[in-house]
Amino acid sequence: MKKIPDDFVDVVITSPPYNMNLRIRNGEYCSRQIVKELSTKYEGFDDNLPIDEYYKFHSDVLRELLRISNLVFYNVQIVTGSKRAIFKMIGEFSENLKDIIIWDKRFAQPAIGEQVMNRRSELILVFEKDYPISRQFRSSVFKRGTLDDVWVIDRERKNVEGHGATFPEKLIFTILENFSKEGDIVYDPFLGTGTTAIVSKKMSRKYIGSEIGKEYFNICKKRIKEAEGLF
Repeated sequence: MKKIPDDFVDVVITSPPYNMNLRIRNGEYCSRQIVKELSTKYEGFDDNLPIDEYYKFHSDVLRELLRISNLVFYNVQIVTGSKRAIFKMIGEFSENLKDIIIWDKRFAQPAIGEQVMNRRSELILVFEKDYPISRQFRSSVFKRGTLDDVWVIDRERKNVEGHGATFPEKLIFTILENFSKEGDIVYDPFLGTGTTAIVSKKMSRKYIGSEIGKEYFNICKKRIKEAEGLF
């Protein structure tokens, strides 16, 4: 990401790790035994960073994203291991926080712990540089009254093997359809198995992605070739 010039990207769409394996015991944060089923969002991440490290990681990423792009869609989920960090991050970046979209997945898995609400939704934090004081998206293409702030989009039933939390293509499509135009450059710094790139290609957008996991990188290349009809 540091190699990308300032303001080079038109829109960022990403979903970073959720820190699912950081838990609380006796009122203190602790890392539980790694549960692979809860931490397969990104290869190489145990999803159990100490809360302060998790917060710093995201803050550093967001600063860089706002350097290279005017518009950032940052998908997060409020879980035990992310809650305090995300709330703090919202405060720190409040002057760039344009709006918050609720992704309603229509169905929630039962909560793991007792006396915990089922999590049916995720948040898409929308950050902007040029006009964040207003709710008006001056570069958007949707017409007045046509786009709500709650998006009911089912999770995709067929996940990519080895990755338990792939983006629904419809979610990426909705963002690009309403907030970008053909030829725009789309960037995903946590590319995973490549859904952002695939939808961007289908919609005639250019794309850049970063992925440190070799296995996911190879899956991503294969999926992009398949989407292009070249594989």
